[in-house]
Amino acid sequence: MLFKNGLLHDGVKAEAQQLDILVQNGRITEIATRFPAEICAEVIDLEGKYIYPGLVEAHCHLGLRGYGTRSEGSDNNERNDPITPQLRAIDAFNPLDPSISMAAQAGVTSVGTGPGSANVVGGSFAAIKTAGHRVDDMIIKDPVAMKCAFGENPKFGYQDKQLCSRMTIAAKLRELLYKTLEYDGKLKAAAKDPAKKPTYDQKLEAMLPVIRKQIPLKAHAHQVNDMFTAIRIAKEFDLLLTLEHCTEGHLIADELAEAGWPLVVGPSLTHASKVETRLRSFETPGILAAAGCQVSIMTDSPVTPQPYLALFAGLAVKSGMSPFAALQAITINPAKLLGIENRVGSIEVGKDADLLIADGDILAIATSICQVYINGKPIPMKKQA
Repeated sequence: MLFKNGLLHDGVKAEAQQLDILVQNGRITEIATRFPAEICAEVIDLEGKYIYPGLVEAHCHLGLRGYGTRSEGSDNNERNDPITPQLRAIDAFNPLDPSISMAAQAGVTSVGTGPGSANVVGGSFAAIKTAGHRVDDMIIKDPVAMKCAFGENPKFGYQDKQLCSRMTIAAKLRELLYKTLEYDGKLKAAAKDPAKKPTYDQKLEAMLPVIRKQIPLKAHAHQVNDMFTAIRIAKEFDLLLTLEHCTEGHLIADELAEAGWPLVVGPSLTHASKVETRLRSFETPGILAAAGCQVSIMTDSPVTPQPYLALFAGLAVKSGMSPFAALQAITINPAKLLGIENRVGSIEVGKDADLLIADGDILAIATSICQVYINGKPIPMKKQA
């Protein structure tokens, strides 16, 4: 398959270029100024069109919260136990939910999806493509992170279980991490003496990739104090960390840049439904990016619709973010955060042929998406409203 004559925004370089893309077996095999049409049986002429990488969202609950459903389609929060690291997103993911095809048609081709924030530790996130009918065939990487939460959500989700303060939330997380370190120590000792092997513990097994720095804690934190608590705990236990939401991040931009952890900002197009989201703003991602932070933008779907991902990046540009930084915030940066940048997030040789074809700047509200390709295959498109 040969894509010709399009204006390529590859997600790597700020300048767009007129380049052709050769795709074979679902991967990008060559990119050049001009290929002869004869080299490929299927040629797609994109004269006057813009080519972008398939969009990537690092934080959502796609497939775990049904479209147009209530409790019967709600599988993103387990409310019987505040500590549930053993839960896996892929065990609840519904690939046939309408929201998934809606995301794909809007150009969102890869997502990090997983548990919500009602729990102190909610379970593992997975990186998934938005095309397919069986989750096992849609997985890019699993797990990519362990979800944890600070602030109002775990406080109010478990008031009947004596989880009523930020101090308790932090203490519960530390307790789990200490137990996991102890468990890991016994497993290592058992390598030399099998008699020392501990009794299998599903929760602690699920936390081993965290303390072994194979995956990060994915920390839900809106307020300044909660972000600093997450950073403090990550330092105490020498963990990898990503900070999610960062609603008040613009107040501590320099400190977050110094800490160096990847950030996901949003969703900003919502009512201030609680105290910790009163300072939500589309200025935040631009301020953080200008300070030197690696910034991604989220919809937090279904909190806000996933098809709004490019719109949110455009609103960040309107509020001061550079257009290239905004594009990277919905392509390569979330791919890096999820650890899948070797496959998606930019248009480069060797990567998956996840492509978004538009009739203009993807960050402009008047732009329409003409076609989306996932793994080199066109997805069915519906007329945009």
